[in-house]
Amino acid sequence: MRTTKIEWTDKTWNPITGCTKYSAGCAHCYAESMAHRLKAMGLKKYRNGFQLTLHDAALEEPYHWRNPHKVFVCSMSDLFHESVPIQFIDKIMKVIADTPQHCYQILTKRAERMETYFEQHPIPTNVWLGVTVENRDAKYRINHLRNLKANVLFLSCEPLLEDIGVLDLQNIDWVIVGGESGRSARPMKKEWVISIKEQVEHQNTQFFFKQWGTWGSDGVKRSKYANGKLLDGRIIQNMPVINDYSI
Repeated sequence: MRTTKIEWTDKTWNPITGCTKYSAGCAHCYAESMAHRLKAMGLKKYRNGFQLTLHDAALEEPYHWRNPHKVFVCSMSDLFHESVPIQFIDKIMKVIADTPQHCYQILTKRAERMETYFEQHPIPTNVWLGVTVENRDAKYRINHLRNLKANVLFLSCEPLLEDIGVLDLQNIDWVIVGGESGRSARPMKKEWVISIKEQVEHQNTQFFFKQWGTWGSDGVKRSKYANGKLLDGRIIQNMPVINDYSI
């Protein structure tokens, strides 16, 4: 667990590290680069670099957090990676259920496996479930998410790689949009962002604009800090309205 700079969460919790590339959004994976840096720094947890690794010892961490947190689960992996045993996912869900003071945010590209898992297992009431939708090819993931009875269902359109067209946001509570960062980052165009924002607002869902990334709204390549997170001169970082499926 560590404090994070990700604007929409407080902490990260990584009982799993490492992953394999799955779709276009994975091409310049920040987690892969970070894992290799942490290995080079000698951190024991990352001795395997970005090879998928289960960390039983990390399962205990949330029991020791004093204050409630919003927790991004497996920011350095994908909880529903095909090589993660169901039994280990069960262990993670038990910790989540045992610590209801925390809100756990789970984001996956393996939407089918997540849907199958939660068709057979209860969803803890303190879990938010999300899928990554970086381009049109990834829109099918929304259909594997929308009928799950989590208190928040969300999309992460980051890195947004193209105009993703028409979105059916039925049952979706929250949409995050952001551009890619790093030397090899692919540009994100303002009109793609505005299209999503307008659809989100029209369908009474919450919109969160995270950042421009390496390419600014004017199409100029700079540091992500210089490009910032203003959209039409405003910071728009709305949080979701919490449903209550516990009653």
